Amino acid sequence: MADVLAQARAWIDEDPDPETREELARLLRQAVAGVPEARADLAERFAGTLEFGTAGLRGELGGGPMRMNRAVVIRAAAGLAGYLRARQGGLVVIGYDARHRSYDFARDTAAVMTSAGLKAALLPRPLPTPVLAYAVRHLGAAAGVMVTASHNPPRDNGYKVYLGDGSQIVPPADSGIAAEIAAVGPLAGVPLAEDGWQVLGEDVLAAYLARAAAVVTPGGARDVSVVYTPMHGVGLETLTAAFALAGFPAPVQVAEQALPDPDFPTVAFPNPEEPGAMDLAFSTARRARPDLVIANDPDADRCAAAVPDPTAASGWRMLRGDELGALLAVHLLRTGAAGAGRQEVFAASIVSSSLLSKIAARSGLAYADTLTGFKWIARVPGLRYGYEEALGYCVDPGGVRDKDGITAALLVAELAAGLRAESRTLADLLDDLAVDHGLHATDQLSARVADLSLIADAMARLRAHPPAVLAGLAVAGAEDLAAGSADLPPTDGLRYRLSGDAARGVEGARVIVRPSGTEPKLKCYLEVVVPVAGASALPAARATAAEVLAGLKRDFAAAAGI
Repeated sequence: MADVLAQARAWIDEDPDPETREELARLLRQAVAGVPEARADLAERFAGTLEFGTAGLRGELGGGPMRMNRAVVIRAAAGLAGYLRARQGGLVVIGYDARHRSYDFARDTAAVMTSAGLKAALLPRPLPTPVLAYAVRHLGAAAGVMVTASHNPPRDNGYKVYLGDGSQIVPPADSGIAAEIAAVGPLAGVPLAEDGWQVLGEDVLAAYLARAAAVVTPGGARDVSVVYTPMHGVGLETLTAAFALAGFPAPVQVAEQALPDPDFPTVAFPNPEEPGAMDLAFSTARRARPDLVIANDPDADRCAAAVPDPTAASGWRMLRGDELGALLAVHLLRTGAAGAGRQEVFAASIVSSSLLSKIAARSGLAYADTLTGFKWIARVPGLRYGYEEALGYCVDPGGVRDKDGITAALLVAELAAGLRAESRTLADLLDDLAVDHGLHATDQLSARVADLSLIADAMARLRAHPPAVLAGLAVAGAEDLAAGSADLPPTDGLRYRLSGDAARGVEGARVIVRPSGTEPKLKCYLEVVVPVAGASALPAARATAAEVLAGLKRDFAAAAGI
């Protein structure tokens, strides 16, 4: 504890932020007085430093090196500036969302870049992450920084870095930037310019909106009613402007969640996938009776959709990310926006459904698997469309080389409008896909932990004692993804391929487990494939898939000890 107290005093002495200085000083006084909770809190804050990796930085706000704060951000910005200066410098464009301290972190980044002799440009106000990703290439920047923690809890913030190609950083850039950050000396030696950076005008947003509106087919179907929630984030203004520019009716807003609020007061977690997060949207939908419900996460790089379902208690069913991923692919093919003999590639992360590979094969397109994250998907050569099951979709890689919840929302609205004109629905199209390719049912098993060592223990247990049977299906192959392969870089994950069972009507199944890259979770991704002999066989196929998925959850949880 003596070392921790000394580190805390040293940190307070150079912390440029009076708010976190006072926070740490108060903790320090309590720790010196012997308060156990304060000692534990202080020890955690000084147990190391937030690691800069392929996700940049992300963590809880507060003082100390294991928290997100101005001192940590200034060091990160100085390291990034050093990395860029060694590579001829250039412009750094900086975006930020409406979370607590986002503007402060963005302004500090601009101040550091300007003092380091680089050009810096701030987006004009809190805007979606895809606007920043677009702006990097549109402005010919050397790099981009987005201050956001996406769909993390209110107490978190983060720092995402893009290089000049408009994609998020991957190795070795992440380790190169991390090394520069580690080489930053005392903060007193990092100058902060008081001005000299540019604040961009509305023309950047206008250019993004024009590009976004162009993803839909000119003259295509537009008659669709939508209820929309930005989940207390920054998506409302941009999405409604994009809908208007593309010719869609204005969405009905979920009033309680329409305006940015960094406290996210109506949801436990501001993520459309989380239980209860869509309750207010469904309540609004029961009154408005739309064709479709659409949600963005707080920085609007993810898109969720829900369809009417009279069997659901809410009257609505959330589409799984894999379902929407398949629907968007089919829509791009149906409208001629993809395919037709062009040398194009569809791609998905390895934890996503295998259905996209079958859709691509039937259409004569190449397909690629990638590691989890758009930093990998966006780099697939010849990419036309890519998605991952966590509600991320890249429908216009020529404009935004990242997931984009605005353009995905435009396309799903166009698809729903076109189906409505045919007296059909998104659910009907999903049924068609199941008949054509087999029912690809997916689910997820997640374990949130307070102690990260529990995740490492579970992975070690699975490596030492791999399961032989899951849900009554034999494990035909167990692959340790940490070894890497000709197709995939190494990553901390395990993949199990399961044999089919003709007697049960199961073609096969798959389980992938990995630690989350952004949250304290162990995540398991499940898929079962059931052949469907016509539309009348769908109910039985769904029952079989549900039974197998439940068995996979039960048996894999036992094997992992979670």
